[in-house]
Amino acid sequence: MGHRSTPARAGDERNDELSDGTIVAENAAATGAAEEPRPVNGTAEARQEHVRDAGASGHEPLASAAASGHDASADGDGSAARLDGAAGQQPQTSEASVWASNAAGAEEAPAASAAEHDPEAHGPNAVLAAAPAPGSRAGRNLPAALAVGFGLGLSLIAILLFVPKVFIGVVGVAVGVATWEVAKRLREADVLVPRIPLIVGGQAVFWLGWPYGASGVAGAFAGTALTCMVWRLFDHGLQTAPRNFLRDTAIALFTLAWIPLLASFATLLLLEPDGNLRVLTFMILVVCSDVGGYVAGVLFGRHPMVPSISPKKSWEGFGGSLVFTVIGGLLTVTLLLEANSMIGVVLGVGLVLVATCGDLIESQIKRELGIKDMGTLLPGHGGIMDRLDSMLPSAFVSWLVLSTLL
Repeated sequence: MGHRSTPARAGDERNDELSDGTIVAENAAATGAAEEPRPVNGTAEARQEHVRDAGASGHEPLASAAASGHDASADGDGSAARLDGAAGQQPQTSEASVWASNAAGAEEAPAASAAEHDPEAHGPNAVLAAAPAPGSRAGRNLPAALAVGFGLGLSLIAILLFVPKVFIGVVGVAVGVATWEVAKRLREADVLVPRIPLIVGGQAVFWLGWPYGASGVAGAFAGTALTCMVWRLFDHGLQTAPRNFLRDTAIALFTLAWIPLLASFATLLLLEPDGNLRVLTFMILVVCSDVGGYVAGVLFGRHPMVPSISPKKSWEGFGGSLVFTVIGGLLTVTLLLEANSMIGVVLGVGLVLVATCGDLIESQIKRELGIKDMGTLLPGHGGIMDRLDSMLPSAFVSWLVLSTLL
């Protein structure tokens, strides 16, 4: 076949230098070897898979665009406009070439646009290579975040010092809201977790730790897990087989363990001798980890820690979390708990590791769901779950370390 020119964008002349994705697609179309693209449905996973298919040439920017969860088709003046323009000017152009042009166009988007769709653009340990959101070098509303953080922190300190049992009620409400946020987001992605047994049973898992301890938590967890399985099995009636039963049930049990089960260790920690001071110690250390990672990441962050999951977390931020938390552990364990300072070191290192993993776990979940925050209840932070992501595993590790070593 002879040489065929690529259609120009509306009002613009063709650039001399085309993206690799467009050239590959045009060559493939010219030889008749271009693979017919698959239709794209509305899910984030399918859109990411389609972008990967369109970028089969393997160049890095396209892979990064797919990994970031950026929905190119959602840009009002982006991919859809280019597709319409290309179709209007030259209907004979192959679909593979048009889709590759869309993917190449996503590469040309400014860095600020990519950061705007990044689930971790507001988190701690920020890497400064990406353009920050207006008004904050870390990509979030810092005044609102500080105001909410200080308000919640002072309230919880007052509760723990003067009415410690009220803390159980406060955390119970937070667990219920967080479970609802996650279940809502999952169902928006067509993951039909059984919300009623998940929320009600999650409350049982959390609250039964108060009168019955660990055995109450274990029993409630097992009962709720079985209820979720049966509920999902018959939620469409006796005459209709459930769709995606294994996937939905597995994710429901994951959510049950992720939120209510891990949160129940805060109750178990509170029931220990000087439990209010132990809970206060664990909360102070989680704040030290967040603050240390935020400050070090903003000031010095240059080396991404896990760019495929959270591009904004840096090794410098992780180091800042480690330094702040170990110092906080030495002080709180010595002054509040009057125990060996080395327990504070062990607790500090352990909490930094699990708090960072908690952040990364939620980051990956939000990336797969194509969202930035689980909710909008807390200005500058997102939802309740966006605040509990690092605290939940930290509650378990705090209970384990302090119950064992004190």
